[in-house]
Amino acid sequence: MLKILNNEVDFDKEIKNGKWLVDFYAEWCGPCKMLAPILEELASEYNILKVDTDKCPSIAMKYGIMSIPTLIVFNNGEKVKQSMGYMPADDIRELMK
Repeated sequence: MLKILNNEVDFDKEIKNGKWLVDFYAEWCGPCKMLAPILEELASEYNILKVDTDKCPSIAMKYGIMSIPTLIVFNNGEKVKQSMGYMPADDIRELMK
């Protein structure tokens, strides 16, 4: 399942149950655009939430996002892993283990 976060208020509610891969991105980011089709492909395997750092800056600040794309894995609302930059699908699958 792939969701796009439309407001900062819903972030904690979205990630509180289960395992989530959160993609911190921006529309203007080249590597983010390269990552997007991979995440769409993986959405049949994982819960994925996309967070536009330009539209949700306080969430990006809360998690110290300094570079995009940044992928963070959350399990029941707790951050468990993080990776920065473009990643192929197999590396993302490894991150989600």
